[in-house]
Amino acid sequence: MVELKPSETGSGAEESEFSENEEIANSSGGDDISTGGVEHAPQDHGVTENGDFQQEEDQIESDEDRHGVEESDSSEDEVAPLNTVGEVPLVWYKDEEHIGYDITGKKIKKKERQDKLDSFLASADDSKNWRKIYDEYNDEEVELTPHETKLIRKLLKGQAPHANFDPYAPYVDWFAWEDSKHPLSSAPEPKRRFIPSKWETKKVVQYVRAIRKGLIKFDKPKEEPRVYHLWGDDSSSKEKAAHGLAYIPAPKPKLPGHDESYNPSLEYIPTQEEINSYQLMFEEDRPKFIPKRFTSLRSVPAYEKAVSESFERCLDLYLCPRARKKRINIDPESLKPKLPSRKNLKPYPTTCYLEYRGHKGAVLSISTEASGEWIASGSSDGTVRVWEVETGRCLRIWELGEAVQHVAWNPSPDLPILAVSAGQDVFILNTGFGNEEDQKRVKELLHVETHPEPDDSSNQASVVGWAQYARHEGVRLKHFKTVSSVEWHRKGDYFSTVMPTDILLAIMLAILIHQLSKKVTQRVPFKLHGLPVSSTFHPTRSVFFVSTKKNVRVYDLLKQKLVKKLETGFREVSSIAIHPGGDNVIVGSRDGKMAWFDMDLSSQPYRVLKCHPKDITSVSFHRSYPLFASCSDDCTAYVFHGMVYSDLNQNPLIVPLEILRGHTSANGRGVMDCKFHPRQPWLFTAGADSVIRLFCH
Repeated sequence: MVELKPSETGSGAEESEFSENEEIANSSGGDDISTGGVEHAPQDHGVTENGDFQQEEDQIESDEDRHGVEESDSSEDEVAPLNTVGEVPLVWYKDEEHIGYDITGKKIKKKERQDKLDSFLASADDSKNWRKIYDEYNDEEVELTPHETKLIRKLLKGQAPHANFDPYAPYVDWFAWEDSKHPLSSAPEPKRRFIPSKWETKKVVQYVRAIRKGLIKFDKPKEEPRVYHLWGDDSSSKEKAAHGLAYIPAPKPKLPGHDESYNPSLEYIPTQEEINSYQLMFEEDRPKFIPKRFTSLRSVPAYEKAVSESFERCLDLYLCPRARKKRINIDPESLKPKLPSRKNLKPYPTTCYLEYRGHKGAVLSISTEASGEWIASGSSDGTVRVWEVETGRCLRIWELGEAVQHVAWNPSPDLPILAVSAGQDVFILNTGFGNEEDQKRVKELLHVETHPEPDDSSNQASVVGWAQYARHEGVRLKHFKTVSSVEWHRKGDYFSTVMPTDILLAIMLAILIHQLSKKVTQRVPFKLHGLPVSSTFHPTRSVFFVSTKKNVRVYDLLKQKLVKKLETGFREVSSIAIHPGGDNVIVGSRDGKMAWFDMDLSSQPYRVLKCHPKDITSVSFHRSYPLFASCSDDCTAYVFHGMVYSDLNQNPLIVPLEILRGHTSANGRGVMDCKFHPRQPWLFTAGADSVIRLFCH
């Protein structure tokens, strides 16, 4: 250390500064004050004796005592920050040219940064560099005053920062003992302060009993094993097994035996016949090594498969996966869903009770009357028949001359009329049932006065003509294409017709809605996407379902917009049925699959049932019982239990109940249509064998 005299080092203030630097560095124990991230070289400055530093310190304290320390709690003494961005992360200004804004709103430009070498040289030349701190918030360097360095030094020592603070001030008793007539408390000391506490004794007894019973357990210290297997394998140690690792060590190579000796016994050496027989074996069955005899060990040649076997061993070590797999033994029967017994789900149709015979061709469609007394059927022989359900007697026959594709009975019990589609015509026929008032109302409803002339500006379809059908006292609607299906609205005034067509311009007219009371026909007010297959009305709301070959679209007729699109995923949709509640839909397909849709749940199928090996021709819901059915060209009809709960958190329950057989195949077709009785758990099936069957419970 070079000794510096006061005349050489300058004023006493500078000497005090260097002394304070040493004091701060020594007292902080390595804690440095931020100086802009620049490391400083040790300065060749110092003080020879501690007495000089103590004199400077006493001089500063005496100056403070002489002049007094002015302290103020006012916020006016604080210097306002230059940067006014507030508590904003400075990382946001990392890529900007400015670091913030001053009080006038002007940008504060960033200062040019020096590299570490220049900053190190500048700090080595500057004697006051140790007192400089970089203010990142305002982008400037702040130099500490001697008074601030003294405060920091006192704080590092754990002392009071102010000089006029006396840590050893005399104790001042706050209570005035003189002239006091009454003491604070003259009560005697209680006895409980001198005897053991009984409550603590009870608590200790409780803990002792809990420890003896094993309710409180202490962690035993881990005992390190004193001895260990010196030549043991680390992979098979107990530590890895305790942690439950699924690690399996690589299998060790097989040790050589007697046959691999250089001079084995004669029984180990194969004969020439055995060697020739090895060539006839499969490669994996041949022995890997054929023993040979040598007179001495030095005459043994190099092993020709040494490199290949070493390479295969290396491949086995790092490529062969070795892991312990936990196999779970699960009973396959436990994976099946627990369904209720069929005995608890009765009644449902099981056996054929009655047959309705009379048609000469395949019965393509059937429909039940609202009261359940009569059933109508349409056949490919061009006739429509009305049957009495209980007796099977045929009551009415209409000869239409063309194959009847679809029949639909009016859902209103006051209107005993039928809607029949045959070829390009739709007939509204009077069945003649009901009292005189019903017949009078039906005749007025089926009377067509004049043919309404359609207006091109409206959505009225000009391709349908309403005409009086005097032959059978009904109404005839002439369409431009073959009508495949007819569906009634729940109130019995509107009905829809579907005409599957591949003509692009006629797709908009493929589905028409007719009003019987006004004799008006109108097309649907929305665009059809794809070839329509069937359509139906919602049982309670003004919602219309249109099924195409790929999906089912749900439209709101009042708002005239698409509500939901149901994705079936089938090759081709064949039929559709709506649950009486209106929130569930079943869709049949040509793939032999049936999909159940919960409209409140998703647009994807809730369940897909693969029940028929051939095409599904029709699906149907029961109006009051939790039953639904499907029929197919495989001459069978499947009956299911489908319970829909009012609780939205509970999914529908679907249970297969019965397979109904009895129809025979004709021209490759089986059961063409199926309908439930409106009041009883009975199912009607129409087959291609021209027979209608009634299945009862």
